[in-house]
Amino acid sequence: MRSWIVVVALAGLQLAPVADVRIPGTATRLDYQSLDPGRHLLFIAHLGDGTIIVFDTKTLRVTAVIRDVSDVHGVLVVPEEHTVFASATGTNEVIALDERTFHVMWRVSGGSYPDGLAYDPNTRRLFVSDEHGGTETVVDTKSHQSIATIPLGGEAGNTQYDAQSHHIFVNVQTSEQLVEIDPRRNAVVRRFSVGGSGCSGNHGLLIDSRKRRAFVACEDSNSLLWIDMRNMRTVRTWTVGAGPDVLALDTKSDRLFVAAESGTVSVFLNKARVTLLGQSFLAANAHSVAVDSRTQLVYFPLENVGGAPVLRIMAER
Repeated sequence: MRSWIVVVALAGLQLAPVADVRIPGTATRLDYQSLDPGRHLLFIAHLGDGTIIVFDTKTLRVTAVIRDVSDVHGVLVVPEEHTVFASATGTNEVIALDERTFHVMWRVSGGSYPDGLAYDPNTRRLFVSDEHGGTETVVDTKSHQSIATIPLGGEAGNTQYDAQSHHIFVNVQTSEQLVEIDPRRNAVVRRFSVGGSGCSGNHGLLIDSRKRRAFVACEDSNSLLWIDMRNMRTVRTWTVGAGPDVLALDTKSDRLFVAAESGTVSVFLNKARVTLLGQSFLAANAHSVAVDSRTQLVYFPLENVGGAPVLRIMAER
């Protein structure tokens, strides 16, 4: 197995193998990840098992398994609040966990299919994309209550916070739009079409606030968009692996990782211009990726390697 990983690295992904770590649970779907680099903790949503796996990135060991998070999709750690938020799609809830004890602190309704999560540190509000409900659910993390439901007009994809505008952005897949929300007003303020840029099924989203860029992964057209957030125009479109899903950015090396359902990983250099460094098959269902900019380690949770789930850890070269 290690030999073909090396081949992948030499093929242009510029990744070298570090370890394949067996993680607890059954060989079922894993989903989003969220990293707290200060505490060396990586939180991995094990959707198929309804658990969150807590992985220590310093010791390379699993330190806890948080159970009873039914069909968990999204997971987001907010280190300054010592809180981990998770979207439990099986019970249509948003769950808040204490990052220090891993205990559930509170639960609140998250709509009809809560998925992606974004946090606004200014209002301390959590924004939850309700994929099937076609809305953005707003949760006040101070009062532990849902305080608003924002109609989006279509199926909601991933959602992200932009530290420059202090606004929330969310993909609306069925209308092929990127929607901008003012978190203080809990209202949509602008809509931008992505359909004319060769994008269909805009689900994955990553915002680089430093460089005023948005990257949109289009799962139906197998494409990635680079959007200039100064004018909200598409600069370029690339073809990537089938079913692009999760994106991750190393702000130190300026590398952007795009993980796809097909197992293909694409790596871009996010400098003055964005360029494709390499693209290759990594492993079956390698659709989720996280990166630690401090250590430049990249994490791919894989649902079935030899009949068991594995966290594949690779180092940037």
